[in-house]
Amino acid sequence: MKNRLRLKHMLRPERLTLKKRIILIFAAGIIIPFAIMTLVSNRTISLILNENLNSGVQSNLHQMQLSLENTISNLNHVSQQLAYPGSVGRLLEQYLAAELPYDRAALIEEIQSELNLITFTNPSTGFVTYYFEDEDRMLFANAGPREHFDPDKLPLLAAYYGISYYGPHVSNDRFNDQYVLSALREVNLPGRGSVYVYIESGFKLTQNILDSDNIVKTSSHLILDNDQRIAYSEQPEQFAKNSFFRPTAGLSYKDAAAAPTSGLESNYYWFIGTSNQGWSIVSLIPKDDYESEKRRWLQIMTMLLLLFLAVGLTTAGLLWKMVYKPLNQFNREMNDVVHSRFDTPSTPNGIPEFQDLQQQFHNMKRQIAALIHEVEQKEKRRADLEVEKLLYQINPHFLMNTLDTAHWLAVIHGQKEIDKLLVSLNRLLYYNLGKLGQVSTIREEVDSLRQYLILQQIRYDFDFDVRMRVEDKILDVPVPRFILQPLVENALYHGLDDEGHIQVDVKKENGFIELAIHDNGGGISEAEIERLLREQNAVHEKVGMGIGMNYVKRMIESYYEGKATLHLESIPGKGTTVRLLLPYEEGSTDVERADRG
Repeated sequence: MKNRLRLKHMLRPERLTLKKRIILIFAAGIIIPFAIMTLVSNRTISLILNENLNSGVQSNLHQMQLSLENTISNLNHVSQQLAYPGSVGRLLEQYLAAELPYDRAALIEEIQSELNLITFTNPSTGFVTYYFEDEDRMLFANAGPREHFDPDKLPLLAAYYGISYYGPHVSNDRFNDQYVLSALREVNLPGRGSVYVYIESGFKLTQNILDSDNIVKTSSHLILDNDQRIAYSEQPEQFAKNSFFRPTAGLSYKDAAAAPTSGLESNYYWFIGTSNQGWSIVSLIPKDDYESEKRRWLQIMTMLLLLFLAVGLTTAGLLWKMVYKPLNQFNREMNDVVHSRFDTPSTPNGIPEFQDLQQQFHNMKRQIAALIHEVEQKEKRRADLEVEKLLYQINPHFLMNTLDTAHWLAVIHGQKEIDKLLVSLNRLLYYNLGKLGQVSTIREEVDSLRQYLILQQIRYDFDFDVRMRVEDKILDVPVPRFILQPLVENALYHGLDDEGHIQVDVKKENGFIELAIHDNGGGISEAEIERLLREQNAVHEKVGMGIGMNYVKRMIESYYEGKATLHLESIPGKGTTVRLLLPYEEGSTDVERADRG
């Protein structure tokens, strides 16, 4: 169920990509007309094949009917000569009435001569004999008969006018194992009954017709008697002898002649032809062989469909490549614009429509680059104005001269604490205001931090536990001015209590200068971290210089062009750690860094 819903969701029009739509349209454009053509042609082919096959089978059945009818007619003609009052029949009457051995021997020779003449003039005639039913014996057989001749065991084909015709069966000639047709006719001797003439006719001609069925090589045949009982079967497993052929079972001769002439039975297509004498011939064709032509046609159509699909999908692929190349080029150029790369060259795609769009996109890209440059210049001028405004808000010369005067007054009057405070304040203001916005060093940042801590200790009248570890080899590394004090200042205000301490570590680590400030205070929340980084006004209320961490963040972004990072990690109840990672290049001079800043 989930797979069906997922497939349905993927096949929604708004989810289909251009590539999938092109392939689906081409596939539908090939499959739908081809399917309609296949259905129509399949119907036409089926009608043509059925009509040809039916007509061929019926023609073959008609030939077999004529062959059997001629054979039966010949048996009837020969039997008439051998019956009474035929010539041979009269000789038989005289033989049976003769008492003298000489007369009987002469009649035997004459009868044999007549029989030989008849069989010679009728080449299709085979075994011939007279059968005396009451005595169960044969006389004047032209060949050696088999023992125990029983006409009731022969497959009766038809019986009328005192003559019985038997369907194909093994000859009663002991030296002949071929299938034959036979007839049993009563001789009708005066004053003597139960005397019959038995005649066999070769089945070879009809068998040749059955074997030469050119319609379907694997066809087989049945011969039905007047009661639609199977007298001869080439498929005894499915259609046993002496059983009824089910499609016509129970039908009379007239009803069977009016019944359908074809159908499907036991995986065989059957076709039936009924003779005027009442018997029928059935042609059986295996269903698989009957439909083999259709299967071959379907195989050909399937191969054509696969060929058309291959051509269509190849065409769709070529079309997609033709469209995909300029689209992919547009995508790359848009990504360049997203990443502020406006000077990347473009390759002509050779398609006029896409070339026009590409030219318009290039014009738009130039306009966007110009607008971004203009905005950057305005932002730079605005930042310079802010710094300039800050410088002019406090006149550093006037303020420091005033503090210097107060310092000497404190010395004159012996006020050492006031003197210490004024000296530290003067040095701190001189560092922070005298060169605001310019490049400094780690050494100067650390010295300024120490002055700041002296002022805070005098102000709150207790010693802060602030520990500093600075590697000597990086003391002269240039850094932006005023980035260390705001971090320590925030730690004092937000993370330090009477029993707490602050650890300041400055070291070189993996190509970066790491400034880490850690306190063991109560920690701060995520919302407070966001406020410290973004909301300057809230910081102004607590921070002495009114600049704060947001200034540090903006300063390193501007100075290092996004290569420096500021991280804040806080665990409630355990403290807060601020890490500032500044990129460091071996061999850079102070002048080079100052120029870059």
